[in-house]
Amino acid sequence: MRSGDHRLRVSLLSKALVVGAYQRKCELIAAHSDIELTVMSPPAWAGQRLEKAHTHGYALRVIPIRLNGHFHLHHYPTLGAELRQTSPSILHVDEEPYNLATWLAIRQAERLRPRPRVLFFSWQNILRRYPPPFHQMERDVLRRADAAIVGSAEARAVWQAKGFRKPIYVIPQFGVDEDFFRPLPRPAEDELSFTVGYAGRLVVEKGVDVLLGAFSRLPPSARLVIAGSGPAEPALRRMAHQLGIAERVTFRPFIPSTQMPAFYQSLDAFVLPSRTRPGWKEQFGRVLIEAMACGVPVVASRCGEAPNVVGDAGLVFDEEDIASLAAHLGQLMNQPQRRALLAQRGRARVIERYTMRRIADQTVDVYRALAGQEDGA
Repeated sequence: MRSGDHRLRVSLLSKALVVGAYQRKCELIAAHSDIELTVMSPPAWAGQRLEKAHTHGYALRVIPIRLNGHFHLHHYPTLGAELRQTSPSILHVDEEPYNLATWLAIRQAERLRPRPRVLFFSWQNILRRYPPPFHQMERDVLRRADAAIVGSAEARAVWQAKGFRKPIYVIPQFGVDEDFFRPLPRPAEDELSFTVGYAGRLVVEKGVDVLLGAFSRLPPSARLVIAGSGPAEPALRRMAHQLGIAERVTFRPFIPSTQMPAFYQSLDAFVLPSRTRPGWKEQFGRVLIEAMACGVPVVASRCGEAPNVVGDAGLVFDEEDIASLAAHLGQLMNQPQRRALLAQRGRARVIERYTMRRIADQTVDVYRALAGQEDGA
């Protein structure tokens, strides 16, 4: 901190913040009177261009990125100059510790005087050993970082097992804005319909084929909307035809974050049917809390963190269990009162645990702890 300035200067480096809805967390962090926030984000990430939706109260600096779309190898060539200009007290690298971007960022921070406190973020919930040079970069980051924020208790256990002895805080990367993601009454003409939805990547690990199999057991009046894209899409379309449900299944392309509430508000149930794969299991399932905030009953497989996110506010089933998923959907279709109860529970669970304000406040508490400040903004 500069002499006479009692605010913490925080620099947050995050490619995830190209998503406009996620930027609300930054506004809420910056609303704390003891925080001066600078956010550094690339102009795009892997085809997603920067959406400027929530940019009040903090400085948003759009900085160049190299190897865009390469998860492990992307980095920011002007980051050193940006850090010298902002001279942060805290550098929050919103990135996994085994990635080049994190390693280079922490090396740049080491050159600053005074040196800022540095923390990283991780979703990694599987204990893995990476090949060179990522293993060496990870070890160096773990040695130099002052703290970590992780998305789940499983992720905390991973980094403890890897020998990280500094503070590890369990805070999801982003919450939801409960005023933006909110329930809306369904049109009267939709009262007799039943629409199931999925949103996300169309890849094998997301288990959308399981959802198609379960949906095929529902009555003809049911509808399914699949929003997203990915390499599994052609196979999923073929499967819908083979099951004789193609006319009842709508495939929609990627939906911008600012339009997602309208998508959820059109549904009677939302399903996340993920399956564990070698090297991957569900790390959180953000779409679950978005749907819950919109008052949509959710059904999730017991994959990774998903059942912990749902808790008793939704329904869960064993991975790959088509019959169980079909039974859950049939129950929701035939029992409107059950749907209404789960909708209320889901919304309440989000308000209690997963709002963007709660996540922002918890993150600010981490900043204060790193700086040795008292909690008192």
